[in-house]
Amino acid sequence: FWRAGGMPPPPPGGAGIPPALQKQLNALDCSTKASRAAAGQKAAATKPSDPVVACKDDGTQKYVLGPIGVEGTDVKDAKAVFDSQQGQGWIVQMDFTSEGGKKFADVTGKLATKAQPQNQFAIVLDGAVVSDPRVSERLNGGNATISGGFTQKSAEDLGNMLSYGALPLSFKIDDETTVTAALGGEQLHAGLIAGAIGLALVVLYLVAYYRGLSLVALASLCVSAILTYAIMTLLGPAIGFALNLPAVCGAIVAIGITADSFIVYFERIRDEIREGRTLRPAVERGWPRARRTILVSDFVSFLAAAVLFIVTVGKVKGFAFTLGLTTVLDVVVVFFFTKPLMTLLARRKFFADGHSWSGLDPKRLGARPPLRRRRGSAPTQTKEA
Repeated sequence: FWRAGGMPPPPPGGAGIPPALQKQLNALDCSTKASRAAAGQKAAATKPSDPVVACKDDGTQKYVLGPIGVEGTDVKDAKAVFDSQQGQGWIVQMDFTSEGGKKFADVTGKLATKAQPQNQFAIVLDGAVVSDPRVSERLNGGNATISGGFTQKSAEDLGNMLSYGALPLSFKIDDETTVTAALGGEQLHAGLIAGAIGLALVVLYLVAYYRGLSLVALASLCVSAILTYAIMTLLGPAIGFALNLPAVCGAIVAIGITADSFIVYFERIRDEIREGRTLRPAVERGWPRARRTILVSDFVSFLAAAVLFIVTVGKVKGFAFTLGLTTVLDVVVVFFFTKPLMTLLARRKFFADGHSWSGLDPKRLGARPPLRRRRGSAPTQTKEA
């Protein structure tokens, strides 16, 4: 709103101020942010045609304001511009609508005939005065310029207030929930219990199905957990990460993603053993095929986590961050820990000979004996009778 007649507080009994308004001005408190907010709410509730008392937004000045002359919706555009031709520095240029230009011309025409400080007008936002420029002449043409010691930031701030301060915004509360700190702790505790149960089920499945190979998977999961905790501890303060319930959910999902990579590699090795190969060549031949599958799967998971982290806000970012981090660490662990560990274990007799508890028993896997050609045998030719 643009109110005419902005002025600092005159001495008691000043001319032109009704006693009731003078009393409100004397009682107006602009010393604290809370008092200025209360005064702004009271001023915003006043009728447009009535005079009002108001504070400056920084609390340094009191004002007696006349009726509203121009509304914020009458401003078409306002922007900060650096004036290098006339040496005014940073200024704010305003363009009014056709109706707003007429109103502004009438207001400035009246104010130009008055003395300081009655020739000022106040730019009011939420009941507080954000600027109080003075008028020296009638301003026609639907545009105007405000100058006077602006910095780039203050000019841009005022331009944004003039352009967007009158946007009609309304909020509707669809749902409102009050959650105590104890309830949040209970939810996080329940999430951790759920994660422990999920991890225990994965471990039981690996032990029952893969037997000795489950030791490789468990060792890899432990390395992944240690790396995840270390990175979260280091990056947490830098990005504001906190272990909340969505982050725990991301960690639970990551357990399945990490275990899936081990299963893909183990199954490739077992397929090679079923074809009749021994363990050492099976480990090396199964790795290229498993590697492609693991990379494709982890890329899809990381891409989903990255998009989710970019487009969401709040606690959901914790879920996306945890999922993306553990996906990247899954690749690191499989390439630099799981694969080298399997290469070393392939040289151990327990695994190389296919012990029944190794998870690589050729008989249990239904391996086919390799086809071998007899030495010295040659194809026979049929003689004609």
